[in-house]
Amino acid sequence: MKYSVVTFGCRVNQADSLTFEQHLIESGAEAAPSDVADLVVVNTCSVTATADQTARQTIRRIARSNPSARIVVTGCYGTRRPDEVRSLPNVAAVVSNDDKPWLIPLVSGLTTSQRFGGGDGSCGATIAPGVAGRTAFTLCVQTGCAEPCSYCIIPTTRGCPRSRPVDVVLAEVDRISAAGFKEIAITGVHLGSYGRDLAPASSLASLFRALENRSTSLVFRISSLEPMDCTPEIVDIIASSETFAPHFHLPLQHASDRMLMAMRRPYRIAQYSSLVERIRRRMPDASIGSDVIVGFPGETDEDVDELAGFLDSSPLTHIHVFPYSDRPGTKASELPDKIHGAIVRERARRIRDIGEGLARRFRASQVGKTHRGFTIEDGSLVVTGNYLKLRIASGLARNERVNVRVIGTAESLTGEVV
Repeated sequence: MKYSVVTFGCRVNQADSLTFEQHLIESGAEAAPSDVADLVVVNTCSVTATADQTARQTIRRIARSNPSARIVVTGCYGTRRPDEVRSLPNVAAVVSNDDKPWLIPLVSGLTTSQRFGGGDGSCGATIAPGVAGRTAFTLCVQTGCAEPCSYCIIPTTRGCPRSRPVDVVLAEVDRISAAGFKEIAITGVHLGSYGRDLAPASSLASLFRALENRSTSLVFRISSLEPMDCTPEIVDIIASSETFAPHFHLPLQHASDRMLMAMRRPYRIAQYSSLVERIRRRMPDASIGSDVIVGFPGETDEDVDELAGFLDSSPLTHIHVFPYSDRPGTKASELPDKIHGAIVRERARRIRDIGEGLARRFRASQVGKTHRGFTIEDGSLVVTGNYLKLRIASGLARNERVNVRVIGTAESLTGEVV
Protein backbone atom coordinates (compact mmCIF):
# COMPACT_ATOMS: atom_id res chain seq x y z
CA MET A 1 0.00 0.00 0.00
CA LYS A 2 1.19 3.51 -0.84
CA TYR A 3 0.39 6.22 1.70
CA SER A 4 0.68 9.96 2.18
CA VAL A 5 0.26 11.99 5.36
CA VAL A 6 -0.65 15.68 5.02
CA THR A 7 -0.27 17.71 8.20
CA PHE A 8 -1.53 21.14 9.23
CA GLY A 9 -1.13 23.11 12.42
CA CYS A 10 0.82 22.67 15.61
CA ARG A 11 3.78 20.54 16.67
CA VAL A 12 1.39 18.14 18.42
CA ASN A 13 -0.16 17.38 15.04
CA GLN A 14 3.34 16.96 13.62
CA ALA A 15 4.15 14.48 16.38
CA ASP A 16 0.90 12.58 15.74
CA SER A 17 1.61 12.42 12.01
CA LEU A 18 5.14 11.18 12.59
CA THR A 19 3.68 8.35 14.65
CA PHE A 20 1.21 7.55 11.85
CA GLU A 21 4.12 7.33 9.41
CA GLN A 22 6.16 5.09 11.70
CA HIS A 23 3.35 2.58 12.02
CA LEU A 24 2.45 2.65 8.34
CA ILE A 25 6.08 1.92 7.47
CA GLU A 26 6.18 -0.83 10.09
CA SER A 27 3.07 -2.42 8.51
CA GLY A 28 4.80 -2.50 5.12
CA ALA A 29 3.34 0.62 3.54
CA GLU A 30 5.40 2.85 1.25
CA ALA A 31 5.42 6.65 1.31
CA ALA A 32 4.21 8.35 -1.89
CA PRO A 33 2.90 11.73 -3.05
CA SER A 34 -0.78 12.30 -2.30
CA ASP A 35 -1.72 12.24 -5.98
CA VAL A 36 -0.66 8.57 -6.34
CA ALA A 37 -1.19 7.22 -2.80
CA ASP A 38 -3.78 4.57 -1.99
CA LEU A 39 -4.33 6.07 1.46
CA VAL A 40 -4.09 9.76 2.33
CA VAL A 41 -4.29 10.83 5.98
CA VAL A 42 -5.09 14.53 6.39
CA ASN A 43 -4.29 15.76 9.90
CA THR A 44 -6.18 19.03 10.24
CA CYS A 45 -6.03 22.21 12.30
CA SER A 46 -9.00 24.36 13.35
CA VAL A 47 -7.43 27.25 15.20
CA THR A 48 -8.84 29.74 12.64
CA ALA A 49 -11.48 29.80 9.91
CA THR A 50 -8.62 29.94 7.42
CA ALA A 51 -7.29 26.65 8.79
CA ASP A 52 -10.67 25.01 8.21
CA GLN A 53 -10.85 26.39 4.68
CA THR A 54 -7.32 25.24 3.86
CA ALA A 55 -8.16 21.70 4.99
CA ARG A 56 -11.30 21.62 2.83
CA GLN A 57 -9.42 22.90 -0.19
CA THR A 58 -6.66 20.35 0.31
CA ILE A 59 -9.09 17.44 0.59
CA ARG A 60 -10.92 18.52 -2.58
CA ARG A 61 -7.63 18.93 -4.44
CA ILE A 62 -6.47 15.44 -3.43
CA ALA A 63 -9.81 13.96 -4.51
CA ARG A 64 -9.56 15.64 -7.90
CA SER A 65 -5.98 14.60 -8.57
CA ASN A 66 -6.36 11.08 -7.13
CA PRO A 67 -10.00 9.90 -7.40
CA SER A 68 -9.17 6.37 -6.21
CA ALA A 69 -7.52 7.45 -2.96
CA ARG A 70 -9.07 6.68 0.42
CA ILE A 71 -8.90 9.94 2.37
CA VAL A 72 -8.94 9.67 6.15
CA VAL A 73 -9.32 12.95 8.04
CA THR A 74 -8.31 13.54 11.64
CA GLY A 75 -7.15 16.45 13.77
CA CYS A 76 -9.04 19.40 15.24
CA TYR A 77 -11.19 20.32 12.23
CA GLY A 78 -12.23 16.71 11.77
CA THR A 79 -13.03 16.51 15.49
CA ARG A 80 -14.98 19.78 15.55
CA ARG A 81 -16.97 19.38 12.33
CA PRO A 82 -17.05 15.62 11.49
CA ASP A 83 -20.29 15.73 9.46
CA GLU A 84 -19.02 18.66 7.41
CA VAL A 85 -15.79 16.78 6.69
CA ARG A 86 -17.59 13.52 5.80
CA SER A 87 -19.48 15.38 3.08
CA LEU A 88 -16.24 16.19 1.25
CA PRO A 89 -15.27 14.03 -1.75
CA ASN A 90 -13.42 10.73 -1.20
CA VAL A 91 -13.46 11.00 2.59
CA ALA A 92 -13.61 7.38 3.74
CA ALA A 93 -13.42 8.05 7.48
CA VAL A 94 -13.18 10.85 10.03
CA VAL A 95 -11.18 10.00 13.16
CA SER A 96 -11.38 12.27 16.20
CA ASN A 97 -8.33 13.38 18.16
CA ASP A 98 -9.28 11.02 20.99
CA ASP A 99 -9.36 8.10 18.54
CA LYS A 100 -6.03 8.86 16.88
CA PRO A 101 -4.36 5.89 18.63
CA TRP A 102 -6.64 3.57 16.61
CA LEU A 103 -6.34 5.39 13.28
CA ILE A 104 -3.66 3.29 11.61
CA PRO A 105 -5.05 -0.10 12.69
CA LEU A 106 -8.47 0.94 11.42
CA VAL A 107 -7.32 2.08 8.00
CA SER A 108 -4.48 -0.39 7.33
CA GLY A 109 -6.28 -3.66 7.94
CA LEU A 110 -4.70 -4.41 11.32
CA THR A 111 -6.91 -5.52 14.18
CA THR A 112 -8.33 -2.69 16.26
CA SER A 113 -6.59 -4.10 19.34
CA GLN A 114 -3.30 -3.10 17.73
CA ARG A 115 -3.61 0.41 18.99
CA PHE A 116 -0.43 2.38 18.37
CA GLY A 117 1.18 3.43 21.56
CA GLY A 118 -0.76 1.01 23.75
CA GLY A 119 -2.25 2.86 26.68
CA ASP A 120 0.73 5.11 27.35
CA GLY A 121 1.49 6.59 23.93
CA SER A 122 4.72 4.69 23.43
CA CYS A 123 5.70 3.35 20.04
CA GLY A 124 7.69 0.29 19.08
CA ALA A 125 8.07 1.05 15.41
CA THR A 126 11.50 1.26 13.80
CA ILE A 127 12.45 4.83 12.97
CA ALA A 128 15.43 6.75 11.67
CA PRO A 129 16.23 10.40 10.95
CA GLY A 130 14.56 11.38 7.71
CA VAL A 131 11.17 9.74 8.37
CA ALA A 132 8.57 12.22 7.08
CA GLY A 133 11.48 14.48 6.14
CA ARG A 134 12.22 15.20 9.81
CA THR A 135 15.80 15.28 11.05
CA ALA A 136 14.72 16.28 14.55
CA PHE A 137 12.10 14.16 16.30
CA THR A 138 8.94 15.78 17.68
CA LEU A 139 7.87 14.09 20.90
CA CYS A 140 4.44 14.86 22.38
CA VAL A 141 4.47 14.46 26.17
CA GLN A 142 1.05 15.95 26.93
CA THR A 143 -2.27 16.65 25.24
CA GLY A 144 -5.46 18.47 26.13
CA CYS A 145 -6.08 21.89 27.65
CA ALA A 146 -8.35 23.32 30.35
CA GLU A 147 -7.42 26.99 30.01
CA PRO A 148 -10.44 29.30 29.47
CA CYS A 149 -9.00 31.62 26.78
CA SER A 150 -12.07 33.25 25.30
CA TYR A 151 -11.00 33.01 21.64
CA CYS A 152 -9.78 29.40 21.56
CA ILE A 153 -11.69 26.33 20.40
CA ILE A 154 -8.87 23.86 21.10
CA PRO A 155 -10.02 22.74 24.60
CA THR A 156 -13.19 21.37 22.96
CA THR A 157 -11.23 19.48 20.27
CA ARG A 158 -8.38 18.15 22.43
CA GLY A 159 -10.15 17.42 25.70
CA CYS A 160 -8.86 17.68 29.25
CA PRO A 161 -5.10 17.67 29.98
CA ARG A 162 -3.43 14.23 29.94
CA SER A 163 0.29 13.70 30.52
CA ARG A 164 2.51 10.75 29.63
CA PRO A 165 4.28 9.38 32.72
CA VAL A 166 7.93 10.38 33.13
CA ASP A 167 9.18 6.80 32.77
CA VAL A 168 7.28 6.43 29.49
CA VAL A 169 8.76 9.67 28.16
CA LEU A 170 12.27 8.58 29.15
CA ALA A 171 11.82 5.20 27.46
CA GLU A 172 10.71 6.99 24.29
CA VAL A 173 13.75 9.27 24.49
CA ASP A 174 16.03 6.23 24.77
CA ARG A 175 14.39 4.63 21.72
CA ILE A 176 14.60 7.84 19.68
CA SER A 177 18.25 8.35 20.62
CA ALA A 178 19.10 4.75 19.73
CA ALA A 179 17.55 5.32 16.31
CA GLY A 180 20.10 8.05 15.62
CA PHE A 181 18.22 11.27 16.32
CA LYS A 182 20.28 14.04 17.86
CA GLU A 183 17.55 16.56 18.64
CA ILE A 184 14.07 16.12 20.12
CA ALA A 185 11.41 18.83 20.19
CA ILE A 186 9.29 18.46 23.33
CA THR A 187 5.70 19.47 22.70
CA GLY A 188 2.18 19.40 24.12
CA VAL A 189 -1.17 21.11 23.65
CA HIS A 190 -0.70 22.86 27.01
CA LEU A 191 2.87 21.83 27.70
CA GLY A 192 3.16 23.82 30.90
CA SER A 193 0.43 21.75 32.56
CA TYR A 194 2.57 18.62 32.20
CA GLY A 195 2.35 16.28 35.17
CA ARG A 196 -0.48 17.95 37.09
CA ASP A 197 -2.85 15.10 36.19
CA LEU A 198 -0.40 12.30 37.07
CA ALA A 199 -0.47 10.31 40.31
CA PRO A 200 1.71 11.25 42.02
CA ALA A 201 1.68 14.70 40.46
CA SER A 202 4.76 15.90 38.61
CA SER A 203 5.74 19.08 36.77
CA LEU A 204 7.39 20.24 33.59
CA ALA A 205 10.50 21.28 35.53
CA SER A 206 10.74 17.77 37.00
CA LEU A 207 10.48 16.28 33.51
CA PHE A 208 13.24 18.60 32.28
CA ARG A 209 15.49 17.54 35.16
CA ALA A 210 14.86 13.89 34.30
CA LEU A 211 15.66 14.52 30.63
CA GLU A 212 18.85 16.34 31.56
CA ASN A 213 19.98 13.47 33.77
CA ARG A 214 19.05 10.84 31.17
CA SER A 215 21.04 12.05 28.19
CA THR A 216 24.20 13.96 27.42
CA SER A 217 24.16 13.36 23.67
CA LEU A 218 20.70 14.74 22.82
CA VAL A 219 19.56 18.33 22.58
CA PHE A 220 15.98 19.09 23.59
CA ARG A 221 14.12 22.00 22.02
CA ILE A 222 11.04 23.22 23.90
CA SER A 223 8.01 24.11 21.81
CA SER A 224 5.33 26.65 22.71
CA LEU A 225 5.11 27.35 26.44
CA GLU A 226 2.48 29.62 28.00
CA PRO A 227 4.07 32.60 29.81
CA MET A 228 2.54 31.74 33.20
CA ASP A 229 4.11 28.27 32.95
CA CYS A 230 7.63 29.44 32.10
CA THR A 231 8.80 29.61 35.70
CA PRO A 232 12.15 30.94 36.95
CA GLU A 233 13.13 27.30 37.59
CA ILE A 234 12.50 26.37 33.95
CA VAL A 235 14.45 29.41 32.72
CA ASP A 236 17.34 28.46 35.02
CA ILE A 237 17.33 24.84 33.81
CA ILE A 238 17.52 25.85 30.16
CA ALA A 239 20.09 28.58 30.80
CA SER A 240 22.45 26.36 32.78
CA SER A 241 22.39 23.20 30.64
CA GLU A 242 23.71 22.39 27.19
CA THR A 243 21.04 19.69 27.02
CA PHE A 244 18.41 22.33 26.14
CA ALA A 245 18.42 24.65 23.15
CA PRO A 246 18.26 28.38 24.00
CA HIS A 247 14.97 28.76 22.19
CA PHE A 248 11.63 29.89 23.64
CA HIS A 249 8.20 30.39 22.15
CA LEU A 250 5.99 32.30 24.58
CA PRO A 251 2.58 33.32 23.20
CA LEU A 252 1.79 36.89 24.26
CA GLN A 253 -1.47 37.44 22.28
CA HIS A 254 -1.63 41.14 23.26
CA ALA A 255 0.21 43.85 25.17
CA SER A 256 -2.92 45.72 26.29
CA ASP A 257 -4.02 44.54 29.73
CA ARG A 258 -7.58 45.37 28.73
CA MET A 259 -7.34 42.97 25.80
CA LEU A 260 -5.58 40.31 27.88
CA MET A 261 -8.48 40.39 30.34
CA ALA A 262 -11.02 40.14 27.52
CA MET A 263 -9.06 37.19 26.09
CA ARG A 264 -9.02 35.59 29.57
CA ARG A 265 -5.26 35.34 29.60
CA PRO A 266 -3.97 34.72 33.17
CA TYR A 267 -1.13 37.30 33.20
CA ARG A 268 -0.58 40.97 32.50
CA ILE A 269 1.93 42.69 30.27
CA ALA A 270 4.23 43.60 33.16
CA GLN A 271 4.58 39.91 34.04
CA TYR A 272 5.30 38.96 30.44
CA SER A 273 7.83 41.76 30.09
CA SER A 274 9.62 40.65 33.26
CA LEU A 275 9.79 37.07 31.95
CA VAL A 276 11.33 37.88 28.58
CA GLU A 277 13.77 40.33 30.14
CA ARG A 278 14.86 37.61 32.58
CA ILE A 279 15.47 35.21 29.69
CA ARG A 280 17.47 37.81 27.80
CA ARG A 281 19.64 38.52 30.84
CA ARG A 282 20.35 34.82 31.39
CA MET A 283 20.73 33.94 27.70
CA PRO A 284 21.79 36.96 25.62
CA ASP A 285 21.64 35.00 22.34
CA ALA A 286 18.43 33.03 22.94
CA SER A 287 15.63 33.22 20.41
CA ILE A 288 12.33 34.30 21.97
CA GLY A 289 9.35 34.00 19.68
CA SER A 290 5.74 34.87 20.31
CA ASP A 291 2.19 34.87 18.94
CA VAL A 292 -0.09 37.90 18.89
CA ILE A 293 -3.73 38.37 17.90
CA VAL A 294 -4.95 41.56 16.25
CA GLY A 295 -8.55 42.57 15.69
CA PHE A 296 -9.99 40.96 18.82
CA PRO A 297 -13.56 42.23 19.47
CA GLY A 298 -13.44 45.66 21.09
CA GLU A 299 -9.80 46.32 20.23
CA THR A 300 -9.15 50.05 19.83
CA ASP A 301 -6.43 52.02 18.10
CA GLU A 302 -4.99 52.72 21.54
CA ASP A 303 -4.79 48.99 22.27
CA VAL A 304 -2.90 48.45 19.03
CA ASP A 305 -0.55 51.31 19.89
CA GLU A 306 0.20 49.58 23.21
CA LEU A 307 0.93 46.33 21.39
CA ALA A 308 3.15 48.02 18.81
CA GLY A 309 5.02 50.01 21.45
CA PHE A 310 5.74 46.97 23.58
CA LEU A 311 6.87 44.80 20.68
CA ASP A 312 9.13 47.46 19.20
CA SER A 313 11.11 47.79 22.42
CA SER A 314 10.97 44.14 23.52
CA PRO A 315 13.73 41.50 23.35
CA LEU A 316 11.53 39.25 21.20
CA THR A 317 13.22 37.86 18.10
CA HIS A 318 10.23 36.90 15.96
CA ILE A 319 6.44 36.98 16.13
CA HIS A 320 3.56 35.22 14.43
CA VAL A 321 0.62 37.55 13.80
CA PHE A 322 -2.89 36.09 13.74
CA PRO A 323 -5.87 38.18 12.64
CA TYR A 324 -8.70 37.38 15.05
CA SER A 325 -10.93 34.58 13.77
CA ASP A 326 -14.41 33.99 15.20
CA ARG A 327 -14.73 30.39 16.42
CA PRO A 328 -18.38 29.45 17.06
CA GLY A 329 -18.67 27.99 20.53
CA THR A 330 -16.12 30.31 22.13
CA LYS A 331 -16.93 33.20 24.47
CA ALA A 332 -15.23 35.68 22.17
CA SER A 333 -17.62 34.82 19.33
CA GLU A 334 -20.47 36.18 21.50
CA LEU A 335 -18.77 39.52 22.14
CA PRO A 336 -19.99 42.76 20.53
CA ASP A 337 -17.85 45.34 18.75
CA LYS A 338 -16.36 43.09 16.07
CA ILE A 339 -13.63 44.80 14.05
CA HIS A 340 -14.08 45.33 10.30
CA GLY A 341 -11.90 43.04 8.18
CA ALA A 342 -10.10 45.89 6.41
CA ILE A 343 -9.08 47.39 9.76
CA VAL A 344 -7.91 44.00 11.03
CA ARG A 345 -5.77 43.50 7.93
CA GLU A 346 -4.18 46.93 8.30
CA ARG A 347 -3.40 46.30 11.97
CA ALA A 348 -1.92 42.92 11.12
CA ARG A 349 0.31 44.52 8.48
CA ARG A 350 1.55 47.09 10.98
CA ILE A 351 2.44 44.45 13.59
CA ARG A 352 4.04 42.16 11.00
CA ASP A 353 6.28 45.04 9.92
CA ILE A 354 7.43 45.40 13.51
CA GLY A 355 8.01 41.65 13.67
CA GLU A 356 10.21 41.80 10.58
CA GLY A 357 12.24 44.52 12.24
CA LEU A 358 12.70 42.40 15.37
CA ALA A 359 13.89 39.47 13.27
CA ARG A 360 16.39 41.64 11.37
CA ARG A 361 17.72 43.07 14.61
CA PHE A 362 18.23 39.61 16.07
CA ARG A 363 19.93 38.27 12.95
CA ALA A 364 22.26 41.26 12.86
CA SER A 365 23.19 40.68 16.52
CA GLN A 366 24.31 37.13 15.72
CA VAL A 367 26.82 37.93 12.96
CA GLY A 368 30.29 36.80 14.03
CA LYS A 369 29.05 34.52 16.82
CA THR A 370 29.53 30.74 16.94
CA HIS A 371 26.73 28.34 17.85
CA ARG A 372 26.15 24.63 18.14
CA GLY A 373 23.77 23.18 15.57
CA PHE A 374 23.01 20.18 13.42
CA THR A 375 22.65 19.65 9.70
CA ILE A 376 19.31 19.06 8.01
CA GLU A 377 18.01 18.48 4.47
CA ASP A 378 21.00 17.45 2.30
CA GLY A 379 23.55 18.48 4.93
CA SER A 380 24.09 22.00 3.59
CA LEU A 381 21.69 23.69 6.04
CA VAL A 382 22.33 24.04 9.78
CA VAL A 383 19.77 24.75 12.48
CA THR A 384 21.45 26.37 15.47
CA GLY A 385 20.35 26.03 19.07
CA ASN A 386 18.85 29.51 18.91
CA TYR A 387 16.95 28.56 15.75
CA LEU A 388 18.94 30.30 13.07
CA LYS A 389 18.93 28.45 9.75
CA LEU A 390 22.30 28.88 8.07
CA ARG A 391 23.36 27.63 4.65
CA ILE A 392 26.86 26.14 4.72
CA ALA A 393 29.22 24.67 2.13
CA SER A 394 28.27 21.20 0.92
CA GLY A 395 30.15 18.14 2.05
CA LEU A 396 28.41 17.12 5.26
CA ALA A 397 25.62 14.59 5.64
CA ARG A 398 22.24 15.19 7.23
CA ASN A 399 22.07 14.90 11.04
CA GLU A 400 25.65 15.85 11.91
CA ARG A 401 26.52 17.97 14.94
CA VAL A 402 28.59 21.04 14.06
CA ASN A 403 29.84 24.33 15.46
CA VAL A 404 29.04 27.11 13.02
CA ARG A 405 30.05 30.75 12.86
CA VAL A 406 27.39 33.16 11.64
CA ILE A 407 28.50 35.26 8.70
CA GLY A 408 26.76 37.65 6.33
CA THR A 409 24.23 40.39 7.04
CA ALA A 410 20.83 40.58 8.73
CA GLU A 411 19.20 40.18 5.31
CA SER A 412 21.34 37.20 4.26
CA LEU A 413 22.87 35.03 6.95
CA THR A 414 25.05 32.04 6.13
CA GLY A 415 27.30 29.84 8.20
CA GLU A 416 30.88 28.66 8.32
CA VAL A 417 31.70 25.39 10.08
CA VAL A 418 34.50 25.84 12.62
